[in-house]
Amino acid sequence: MNRDYASRIVNPEKAVEIVKSGDRVYLHANSCYPELLVKALCNRYNELNGVEICHLTSFTNAPYVEPQMEGHFRHNALFTGLNVRKAVNEGRADFTPIFLSEIPLLFESGKFPIDVCFLHLSMPDSHGYCSFGVSNECSKVAAENSKIIVAQLNKKMPRVLGDNFIHIDKIHYIVECDIDLPEMKMSDPNMPEAEKDIYKKIAENISTLINDGDTLQMGIGAIPDAVLPYLREKNDLGIHTEMFSDSLIDLIELGVVNGDKKTLLPGKVVSSFVIGTKKLFDYIDDNSLIEFRTSKFVNDPFTIARNDNMISINSCIEVDITGQVCSDSIGTKIYSGFGGQVDFIRGSARSKNGKPIIAFSSTCKNNSVSKIIPLLTSGAGVTTSRGDVHYLITEFGIADLFGKTLRQRAELLISIAHPDFRDELAYKAKELKYL
Repeated sequence: MNRDYASRIVNPEKAVEIVKSGDRVYLHANSCYPELLVKALCNRYNELNGVEICHLTSFTNAPYVEPQMEGHFRHNALFTGLNVRKAVNEGRADFTPIFLSEIPLLFESGKFPIDVCFLHLSMPDSHGYCSFGVSNECSKVAAENSKIIVAQLNKKMPRVLGDNFIHIDKIHYIVECDIDLPEMKMSDPNMPEAEKDIYKKIAENISTLINDGDTLQMGIGAIPDAVLPYLREKNDLGIHTEMFSDSLIDLIELGVVNGDKKTLLPGKVVSSFVIGTKKLFDYIDDNSLIEFRTSKFVNDPFTIARNDNMISINSCIEVDITGQVCSDSIGTKIYSGFGGQVDFIRGSARSKNGKPIIAFSSTCKNNSVSKIIPLLTSGAGVTTSRGDVHYLITEFGIADLFGKTLRQRAELLISIAHPDFRDELAYKAKELKYL
């Protein structure tokens, strides 16, 4: 380790003095959100103008999107989370639609230069390497292409293995801390029983497509999480996924997930971040089973396709009767982002015996609105094209759209829609000449 380590240790206020007006600042994502640095930077808002703050998902406060910060800071959401959604849709923040696998390419190409990168890392090991901890995703590549790196080094940040390290000598300013990581429970304990039953039915339908020896990707949400308990009787499952949460631990400890049959990095749970609780953070700490890599690797469709029998499980907001899938907006209102859905849909489609799955409840708003609709809501974005879609699953069944005509697609999607809406969908399909 370089001897000048101690000379770079400063308090948060001193560390953020490096940011100047007009800079682009990239923030570490998810439970690695560098809150101490962000708070110190936002306390300087009167001194700064035109600072762009970019990141993926974060769960804590985002003070830089508050109305009084206009002109001083402007957020650019590479994935729109709850804490910045209002600002994006009110025009006080920006959203960049992009596949998760291609965000690192923006940094490397120079099209998206980064002036300062704020990280939240583990303490250095005896050789001077800090782990990116519980969230690698695009942040490692962002750091590698940033002019200045400022890092919180946290005694409570897990040391997660894989291509998940940066040497202390690469870091310009260091803020040491000993703080708990933000936790996020994937399942809602207050979810109504009727809603739980719907997710169970969807999960059961999904599980019929999963065989012994398959490799799985699970997106974010209640449905992917609900699938895991249905896999307890499976054998030799593998994991190649952009993220996972607490419920995967049980399948690993039961021996259901061992990665023995994986064709890419066998014996490893490959991911780029986790969203979960301290139980999960402790489990992945220095765990040789866990291999974290960048989104550039994990989400690359060509990398994904190297896993035979690859099963991807994602969700959506709505689907039209030709199979166009919207997952990032509600009409013109941005809700989330592309994330890794299309990356894994395309990767699993190219995998030998792979199955790309999009699963969703057939209705929302207490069964008053169908998620299968004749035409996407005006202004809604097409996240996954109808050419990419294979399996669509609701609580009412499975529709395999691969190679199907528009007429066949309409028939299949109507069959898995909520019964209360099937007649109306059939009427609209005839009107549109699909039936």
